[in-house]
Amino acid sequence: MNRQSMFVKLVFISIISLLALGLSLPTTAAEKLKVGFVYVSPIGDAGWTYQHDLGRIAMEKAFGGKVVSKYIENVPEGAEAERVIRDLAQSGHDLIFTTSFGYMNPTLKVAKIFPGKFFEHSTGYKTATNVGTYMCRFYEGRYLTGMVAGKMTKSNVLGYVAAFPIPEVIRGINSFTLGAQKVNPDVKIKVIWVNSWFDPGREREAAETLIVQGADVITHHTDSTAPTLVAEEKGVYAVAYHSDMSSYGSKAHLTATMHVWDTFYTKVAGDVLNGKWKSEQVWGGIKDGMIKIAPLNPAVPADVADMVNKTEKMIASGEFHPFTGPIKAQDGKLVANAGQVLSDQDLLSMNYYVEGVLGNLPK
Repeated sequence: MNRQSMFVKLVFISIISLLALGLSLPTTAAEKLKVGFVYVSPIGDAGWTYQHDLGRIAMEKAFGGKVVSKYIENVPEGAEAERVIRDLAQSGHDLIFTTSFGYMNPTLKVAKIFPGKFFEHSTGYKTATNVGTYMCRFYEGRYLTGMVAGKMTKSNVLGYVAAFPIPEVIRGINSFTLGAQKVNPDVKIKVIWVNSWFDPGREREAAETLIVQGADVITHHTDSTAPTLVAEEKGVYAVAYHSDMSSYGSKAHLTATMHVWDTFYTKVAGDVLNGKWKSEQVWGGIKDGMIKIAPLNPAVPADVADMVNKTEKMIASGEFHPFTGPIKAQDGKLVANAGQVLSDQDLLSMNYYVEGVLGNLPK
């Protein structure tokens, strides 16, 4: 046997020995951080999941190959979500983002099984040693877009397509109403609940029904572009949610509340890489760059645009809060005195409509 053959044989024997001992082979490149994302709806090109995916892409780009990610889209909340989260953890993903309210308990269950992994849950309120939560102050954008809608309506009826009656969605309805009433005290809000985060068919039906009921501005807390498409077809206005949807209704689309996750996802991945991650409850808004307003439709008068821009700056600086009293609940009960600002805990547990919202809140 020549020397080259002997050398190859010795290397082979060494490798087998290392593997038999359960040891990993040395690598010349640093380990990459594998990050998993669980999405409740298809990514598409607008909406809740689309915005999260933009954040994922920005995170990967920021680290130049040190971070790689995988996403699973259209995952139902519940048992299926638990299976997907567990599979990501088992397949070597050390950081996992779960991006829907109904993923909260599945995330906590899987996190308990994998204490060495890091989990971040979007819009939930439960944490653990290795589970943090994150959310945007959606209501800040809602207030601003409500001001636009209140100025642009002629029927004084605004339509709202809503997903589930949880505090996150109720806050949005109330803030939109308060913003609209700030500039137009005669405004009323009609709400239709579709009991789904993403169901274009139901969203379309709800938007069409609201228009029949007199709404000439439609908004939504659902994931698809259907309400904007309906508004464009029916010749009314729309205020989109999650992302800019103007490409689906160039005439109808007044503006949108946009959620921006880029900086947050990049920061969290960096914290894991640097050994600085810790469980936190993050709630970021305009001042943090997590909430932005889409460009206003040219149909919006300049004075309205100026008013919205001024209010946006006041919210960012802390000079103004959308939930500043006096605020009355739908039944007339005073929930905030003049000048009083509702606390974060008040907002997180909100379970009532404010005055101006019509109909009963589902229990």
